[in-house]
Amino acid sequence: MTNPPDFEVTSGGAIALPVAAITRKSPSRLFWERFRQDKAALAGGVTIVVLIAIAIFGGPLAANITGHPQNTTYSQMTDAYGVPLGPNAQFWFGADAAGRDLFVRTMYGARTSLFVGIVASGIAVLIGLVVGLAAGFFGGFVDTVLSRASDVLLAVPQILIAVGIVAACSTTKAGCLGGVIQPGITVVIAVITIFSWSYIARIVRGYTLSLREKEFVESARAAGASNTRILATEILPNLVGPLIVYSTLLIPTNILFEATLSYLGLGVPANQASWGSILSDASQLYDVAWWLMLFPGGFLIITTLAFNLLGDGLRDAFDVRSER
Repeated sequence: MTNPPDFEVTSGGAIALPVAAITRKSPSRLFWERFRQDKAALAGGVTIVVLIAIAIFGGPLAANITGHPQNTTYSQMTDAYGVPLGPNAQFWFGADAAGRDLFVRTMYGARTSLFVGIVASGIAVLIGLVVGLAAGFFGGFVDTVLSRASDVLLAVPQILIAVGIVAACSTTKAGCLGGVIQPGITVVIAVITIFSWSYIARIVRGYTLSLREKEFVESARAAGASNTRILATEILPNLVGPLIVYSTLLIPTNILFEATLSYLGLGVPANQASWGSILSDASQLYDVAWWLMLFPGGFLIITTLAFNLLGDGLRDAFDVRSER
């Protein structure tokens, strides 16, 4: 009987795989092989890239194509009763209540909404990482204080407190904290960050509590490594995957947070478009001007869905126990 081409029989009669046929796959290759099988996650990633391109170039490009600056009003796009007119050949998304080009403002709104969501999420992840690492690694009194602080933020009614902070910081030009937090986008980012870092801190703390008991951490400690070195070289690299996953899930939440504040009239300035502020302006006219809700709301839904699909795909790809 002939042996299969990929196997050989040893002197003891066992079948062994030749060394040349054994290939090792790097973690990055394993991650990519799992991730690319998730078509929904790939579609979400492509959609996010397109949305980021729209955020960077969409507003100025739309203004140049249509010839309609962002805040210019057009009296011909409102009727005798002040009701805006719908989409046509010159105004692709119709006009808003002030007679401004809704297509141009929606494109500019992508920049504001994505900027607030990504920046606020980045700052929140950084704060949550530091707090979670300290709480999980050192434990004891440090863990108690930091964990209770995050628990308080998770327990308070976020919208009510956020509305109060934004309203208080926006009443004067001086802002809050001696002028550190200025009215406008700065206040919105600060408020979103305040209520977002505790979510990341709890996750990081849980992972750190598990990692600090692992053998490689004990080996590093036995070799005389300092706490700083252990955190930087042993624990932090193992947190990169979870942080990426939960960051992609946090960004759409914060985009919706900004949209909520803008919808309540407490978000970005009136002359700076965001999807939430456009929806706020449309709240009184949605029954006679459907396009005011459809286009910015559609972009908001697509953005949220894309980030969630990408986050789910990354989570499954980083999880070596996931079945494909």
